[in-house]
Amino acid sequence: MPTIVHGFDWPDRLVVGTIGRPGERSFYLQARDGRRVVSVALEKEQSAVLAEKLDELLDEVATVEENRFSVPPTVPRELHDVDPLDQPVEPEFRAGALSLGFDPATAQVVIEAYPIEDEVEITEEPGEDGEIEAVVEMPEPAELLQVKIPVGTARAFVERTREVVAAGRLPGEA
Repeated sequence: MPTIVHGFDWPDRLVVGTIGRPGERSFYLQARDGRRVVSVALEKEQSAVLAEKLDELLDEVATVEENRFSVPPTVPRELHDVDPLDQPVEPEFRAGALSLGFDPATAQVVIEAYPIEDEVEITEEPGEDGEIEAVVEMPEPAELLQVKIPVGTARAFVERTREVVAAGRLPGEA
């Protein structure tokens, strides 16, 4: 069965947001283009790491010699998004893995979210040195979210995601 790709190229909006009270919040990655909205459930830690790694990627792209991508060091004011998630929030799946990339042809950051897979196959095979090695085979995902955004939007995404993650419980609260 072919993979269902929820693809967004230059979406109107890409945000991490939450539903619920601090300590009981559910996190979502949400993309919108026109009236089409796709939400994917995330863990808080996934959200934090996504923002951290995306910020590192942007900083790395900004240091490339003869950089033609003009990565802004801060968030352009017009891109700051404080609005809540688009309702209703109906997640397509819960993210198990996330990937990041940069497409220099379009100067876009590529974010992909893959669902948690239950059908991981592990086999044992002899390695080059004669030792037995575990080989993990992941099936083709049933669906994935792929979003391509410009670097300014990516900076805004990082800022908002960090704010959303930090808005939870205070350190030490149960």
